[in-house]
Amino acid sequence: MKPNILIINPDQMRADSMGHLGNLAAHTPILDGLAREGVSFSSAYCQNPVCVPSRCSFLTGLYPHVNGHRTMGHLLQPHEENLFGDMKQAGYHTVSSTRGDFMAGQYPEYHRRLIDEYIMLKRPKKPLHRFNPKRGDRDGDSYYSFFNGIIPTKSPTDIAVNSDDLVVDGVIRSIKKRPKDRPFFLFAGLWYPHPPYQIEKRYYDLIDKSKLPPRIPTVRESDGKPMMENRLRCELRVGEWEEARLDELRTVYLAMCAKVDEQVGRIADALREEGIYDDTALLFFSDHGDYTGDFGIVEKAQNCFPDCLTRVPFILKPPKGVPIGRGINDNLVELTDVCATVAALAGTEIERSHFSRNLLPTVADSSVAVRDYVCCEGGRLPNETQCMEYDAERFDPDDTYAPRLKLQADGEAHTKAVMLKNKRYKYVKRHLEKDEFYDTEKGERFNLIDDPAYAEQIETMRAQLLDWYFLTCDTVPKKTDERFMKEFLQNNVTSIGLPRIAGRALTFFLRVTGQTISGFSDKMRRKHERK
Repeated sequence: MKPNILIINPDQMRADSMGHLGNLAAHTPILDGLAREGVSFSSAYCQNPVCVPSRCSFLTGLYPHVNGHRTMGHLLQPHEENLFGDMKQAGYHTVSSTRGDFMAGQYPEYHRRLIDEYIMLKRPKKPLHRFNPKRGDRDGDSYYSFFNGIIPTKSPTDIAVNSDDLVVDGVIRSIKKRPKDRPFFLFAGLWYPHPPYQIEKRYYDLIDKSKLPPRIPTVRESDGKPMMENRLRCELRVGEWEEARLDELRTVYLAMCAKVDEQVGRIADALREEGIYDDTALLFFSDHGDYTGDFGIVEKAQNCFPDCLTRVPFILKPPKGVPIGRGINDNLVELTDVCATVAALAGTEIERSHFSRNLLPTVADSSVAVRDYVCCEGGRLPNETQCMEYDAERFDPDDTYAPRLKLQADGEAHTKAVMLKNKRYKYVKRHLEKDEFYDTEKGERFNLIDDPAYAEQIETMRAQLLDWYFLTCDTVPKKTDERFMKEFLQNNVTSIGLPRIAGRALTFFLRVTGQTISGFSDKMRRKHERK
């Protein structure tokens, strides 16, 4: 039988939040173990720095610009085929958590066509913990910080049950009650480590604050950073904090990642208990990252592309028998590559259009390169107000997301932009603003777009960006349009008043003489009018 395929998709997790990728303060023993057992892509990038467009992209294998998924408000439409349908067609029992951020609930027939089973959440024995932000004073520097700190519990070892705990319970139930006559394809979308930044003490105590990696310093306008980052810094005011306070926020974020790590371990244990761990491909990747204090900013932004937002965890533990070179793989890969890789694991091919690439060759041999560069995009044109979230022009100033919503109403700050990244350099093309360029070996603090030492490299990457858009700007349906056949010609001939037999004769005549239907029709009409 084909292998089971399980995707665990946390929300807003940075690649550098895991121990095996160099964060000495992190506590991710389960994920680190999966990386040793399988492959961890250290240079994996998302295709949009916010949730919905990123998920629409990796589930279709298409870039956000292809079908207009550059915004939080545009979910997959019923005509858009995706990985669930691909796997169902390949004979899989398809399962999804109810939190997906890619399909609208208003189309039940779309769901039924693609997904066999939804993971329904059972009422917890303990009260469910709610994400109630501790806002602080309205005029203070923490009102928009998303920082809640340690969640109070009766005991330091207690768990404050949240929706992710219920999702994991549901995933385990689904694994145990799975159909035994066919493999499953299961997508588990988690909320953590999405802000607000809050965690139980039992996880907080796992993080060694003394080993936190250096934070990217707070940005200044003179650094050449985009308007969105500069204005977010001013609105959020987190950059005004002393380093000790920012370290607390960063510690809580890593502790949230530690809880995700433990939940992955629970799911892996359930696979082992069922005797199907070796028969299951496990993919763990996030939809995008989080500022977490870098540049003096928290949370995320739709049109900014630092590595803390665009570089994501991506671990693949293949089923037994798949050739594998274990450990860290530093080849450039995209989340779009999930589709082709899952299809290859299932022993099938995706019959629709996509730009995904099969990662199994580089999983087997890390010397096999996948991409010369990766891309990420977001933002909007000045008149694309539909790309704003939740009617940003009438945002509530007391909303936790008020700074981000306020700036999305600004057509300059929320300008359309696209990133192209190769092994060393990163180029960002911006509409209405100065472009960005970074030598990532020197960091991403200062924009080097005007540095003459990089002029040739910048022009090379501009040309590559044009090639990328040229090759991915649209798709042609795989299935030939049968309407444009001889029947199409005959029907058009018949529509101008000729019998079907005469129409066939005329079709042959037109092909021989090189005339068109429309030209012949006009000629007949003029002749009739003269009479």
